[in-house]
Amino acid sequence: MPMLPLPVEGQVRYSIPEEMAVGSFVGNIAKDLGLEVQRLIFGKARVFAAGDSEYVRLDREKGQLLVKQRIDREQLCGDTAACSFSFDVILDSPMELFRVTVEIVDINDNSPVFPKREIQLEVSEMAVPGARFSLENALDQDVGENSLQKYTLQPMNNFRLQIQNGNDGSQSVEMILTNSLDREKTSNHHLTLTAIDGGKPQRSGTAKINVIVLDANDNAPIFSQTKYKTSVLENAEIGSLVTTVTATDLDEQASGHIEYYFEHATANVNRMFTINSRTGEVRVAGEIDYERNKQFRVKVKSKDNGGLTDSSEIIIDVIDKNDNAPKITIMSFSNTLPEDSAPGTVVAMINVQDLDFGDNAKVTCYIDKSLPFKIESTLANYYNLVTETVLDREDIADYNITITAVDGGSPSLSSSETLSLKISDVNDHAPTFQHETFDAYLTENNSPSLSFYSVRATDADWGQNARVSYYLQEGSLNGAPLSSHVSINSDSGVLYAAKPFDFEQIKSFRFLVKAQDGGSPPLSSNVTINVFIRDENDNAPQILYPVHTGGSVLAEMVPRSADAGYLVTKVVAVDMDSGQNAWLSYRLLKSTDRALFGVGLQNGEMRTARQVNDKDAVKHKLAVVVEDNGQPPRSATVNVNVVVADSFPEVLSEFTELAHEMSYDHNLTFYLVLALAVVSILFICSVMAIISVKIYRWRQSRLFYKSAANLPVIPYYPPVYPDGTLQYVSNYEVCGTTDSRMSDAKFARPYSQGTLVSVSRMGTMQREAREQEDTDFTGEQQKPQPNDWRFTMNQRPGPSGAGPRPEEAGVMVAGTGPWPNPPTEAEQLQALIAAANEVSEATATLGPRYNAQFPMQHVPDYRQNVYIPGSTATLTANPQQQQAIMQQQQQQQQQQQQQQQQQLQALPAAQAMPQVDAPKAAQTPASKKKSTKKDKK
Repeated sequence: MPMLPLPVEGQVRYSIPEEMAVGSFVGNIAKDLGLEVQRLIFGKARVFAAGDSEYVRLDREKGQLLVKQRIDREQLCGDTAACSFSFDVILDSPMELFRVTVEIVDINDNSPVFPKREIQLEVSEMAVPGARFSLENALDQDVGENSLQKYTLQPMNNFRLQIQNGNDGSQSVEMILTNSLDREKTSNHHLTLTAIDGGKPQRSGTAKINVIVLDANDNAPIFSQTKYKTSVLENAEIGSLVTTVTATDLDEQASGHIEYYFEHATANVNRMFTINSRTGEVRVAGEIDYERNKQFRVKVKSKDNGGLTDSSEIIIDVIDKNDNAPKITIMSFSNTLPEDSAPGTVVAMINVQDLDFGDNAKVTCYIDKSLPFKIESTLANYYNLVTETVLDREDIADYNITITAVDGGSPSLSSSETLSLKISDVNDHAPTFQHETFDAYLTENNSPSLSFYSVRATDADWGQNARVSYYLQEGSLNGAPLSSHVSINSDSGVLYAAKPFDFEQIKSFRFLVKAQDGGSPPLSSNVTINVFIRDENDNAPQILYPVHTGGSVLAEMVPRSADAGYLVTKVVAVDMDSGQNAWLSYRLLKSTDRALFGVGLQNGEMRTARQVNDKDAVKHKLAVVVEDNGQPPRSATVNVNVVVADSFPEVLSEFTELAHEMSYDHNLTFYLVLALAVVSILFICSVMAIISVKIYRWRQSRLFYKSAANLPVIPYYPPVYPDGTLQYVSNYEVCGTTDSRMSDAKFARPYSQGTLVSVSRMGTMQREAREQEDTDFTGEQQKPQPNDWRFTMNQRPGPSGAGPRPEEAGVMVAGTGPWPNPPTEAEQLQALIAAANEVSEATATLGPRYNAQFPMQHVPDYRQNVYIPGSTATLTANPQQQQAIMQQQQQQQQQQQQQQQQQLQALPAAQAMPQVDAPKAAQTPASKKKSTKKDKK
């Protein structure tokens, strides 16, 4: 993971006693640093120590520091009073560094120890009281109160102890003579020297002192210097001279017999140096290491033959030599780094230690300047390797970074460490195509699932980010989804035709292909694919002219006077193909006379090849072949009929013969026969239906005729108006049966007084109306109107009985018995009301009906007004007006009721009246009410 350069977040200090058992609790680092335990776990918290030994380990699960190995303060720090060691706690994601210092508290685990368990001391009997005799100091590795505190000497008859404190804090023990010695009395004195520390409990160490009393020796040896100060190079060769000590003795005999030796020398001093007992030369005896011992203090003692001694001290300073190269320790390092890491991202944390001193310990770190990284120093001896510029994995995927540390010695020493860093890929590159557009060609009539092109995109990324998939962008083609025409393999980018293409429908189209990588989020790019459909010669030429249809015969007419080159006709053809496949050529396949006609190869023009003469045949049948230029070629044939004639009638005689020579399409014949059969079946069904209807109506009419004799017939003439509007007389009849559902109304065709009424037409009013409509529809020519169709003045409408009766005019009227006088207005109204009441269920709608010779726009609307013959009264269709009329005439009806009954009884029995065409009468209030009910039904 990339690390950000962070300074030391904090410092924690712990204090523990030495010699703690392994696994002992040191401190709760999570609590003391204010961190959650999960932060230590996910941050991969770890302990880093610069030295070779790690005394403390980290328990991430509990966030505690525990003792990893035994800690001996004396071994760790030696004589140094303040003993501690430091280490770092490092966390990742993000990078954090915490400095931890552990102080080691001394315990009284060491007793004072004398270098020698027994000390031999020679004292001359001539020694005066106050003479000093130096003793070896006891050694206590503890410090502070646990260190050596005091000495005791037993017995103290002749000697006492005196402690001398040096400026450097060192102590020297001397035994002072209190009383003169007499060798003759006591030649040996046995003393016990005890060293006691200040620990609890106290510890002590003892040494036996044996004092030998010698004969008289006046002078003791004396060193030339009380302190000798010298230096020695680190790693000096063994045997090298360090210094020379000298002592002199005033006694002449003893001056040449002075011995030198180290007094109370430690084992370390005895390993490093030796002293020549006769010459006093101090030489190097072992390997001197500045990093271990920077200075030596050695006490030297001289003794003459008389046993007299003198002491001095040699201070040896070790001069550092650049013999230690810097030591590079990688504290934290991630071997992979995302390429999108920002400049300044920490790649590694480095600790560099140089055990030398001064300039020899000054370390400089650097890396190759050509790399996009740099070294930054954050703390003493701590360095960060960070990115300097933006990284690009596609440019360089791996880096070998060599870190070099050089000290300031002369000559300088250096060390290096190589880090292998891999740049992890980030999806920062979209797939790219070689071109922005591609042209693909596909031959029409292709087979489905045919691969016709392949696209490929490259992605500069790596791994999953470089895996490219191909997709079709949504679109439509001719109203259908693009996917129904073209598909693509998402892995290989191969394009397939989903169905056959037709060049005549689609000549070209374009669509977009999207290339998308497998990164997160994915990146994509588009490319345009232009697909061109290649034409195939799959269409034969189509003849546009001349056109042969059904049974029609077309012929071209050529006059007999036509010269050579006369344009007879032009064959026009097209080919749905394109290019070379649509190049058409025309040639004459067969001809009655090949020498007479010719066809243009390119334009299809049919011309006469020579002049037409009388010997040439009248009709010619020519076959013209139209052929395209495809491979293989396709063709179409058309027959051209040519007639040599000067006029059109001559051509007609030839058409009949040409019609027999035409060839029919078998499929067309089949369809015609099938249509004829269907029409025949429909006709037969229609005829049967009509016959059934006729039979049904005939039965109804028979019932009507049988019941017609039971009803009275009231004939009357409509008034003839003075203005000549109604210029003929109409006869009305209303008949009803006992069964109201079988009732019907019939009317007679209008006629003039001079015209006999035909008695052969015995149909109902409805039937007569339909027959009249059928007659009008068929468009039969109307008969001319007789010259005497106009009425005389006596025949014009007027008061009742004003004109002559029909029999007086010499007109035969259908009926039996004499024609009575025209009824009065009351009689006519009463008859109409009675007839309407008896046929209550009838739905007769009476209206005027005129011959075809009278225009309809001149016909008065008799549905609105009913004119009573022989009277000027008008019966309207308005119910209120009719009610008023009925009220006015109610009294007249009562007065004339008896007279009317007598007249009706006087009439002869009604006979079957021949039916005549008459206009329909206007509706009475009762009949109008009945018809309204029927219309609603």
